[in-house]
Amino acid sequence: MAKAQFNREEIIYKVTELFWNHGYSGSSMQQVVKVTGLKPGSIYYSFGNKEALFKEALENYAQKRLMRIRRTLDGASSVGKGICHHLDRLVNDAAAHDFRSCFLVKTQLELAGEGNELYAHAAAKLAEMEALFQQYLEREYDLELSQSRATSIMLHSFGLRVYGYQKNPEKRMRLALRQGLPWLPWDEKVVESKELKFRG
Repeated sequence: MAKAQFNREEIIYKVTELFWNHGYSGSSMQQVVKVTGLKPGSIYYSFGNKEALFKEALENYAQKRLMRIRRTLDGASSVGKGICHHLDRLVNDAAAHDFRSCFLVKTQLELAGEGNELYAHAAAKLAEMEALFQQYLEREYDLELSQSRATSIMLHSFGLRVYGYQKNPEKRMRLALRQGLPWLPWDEKVVESKELKFRG
């Protein structure tokens, strides 16, 4: 078979959007063919089966998210400030009208209990994110504290990704982050700019 002529990155972007919106089980190969514009033979020759294509989409998404976290933390005045910026961005994402959570988290929720390779791959990518936070936190804290705080960041991140589906959750999420992660150097100007007030 002749070498397929297409932009691989563009194809991965299109299938990521499909899988992200509809999940693994909710996306058929017919839909993959439709969104990519490729013939089935080209898809199987270049990417393999649906599972392999989904795994590549997960990997591409994860690497972009890891890169974004690194840029945020590297660009901040301190690790704590960088984490605050990252979590505030998650809240902003959740407040958007087209919010659809995190592709990795959605995959874990969809495939939980099946214990297949795709679930394991999504879990591994989320573990990489936790390890990345721990790596940065170790610049300021000891190993044990860095581990527990990295886990706490992931717990709150997971919560944001699910709670974001609630109606008008932005205020509650910003308040909850500050109460749940009081060790972070939150910028209260952000709270004030969003007209948030703690209530007894």
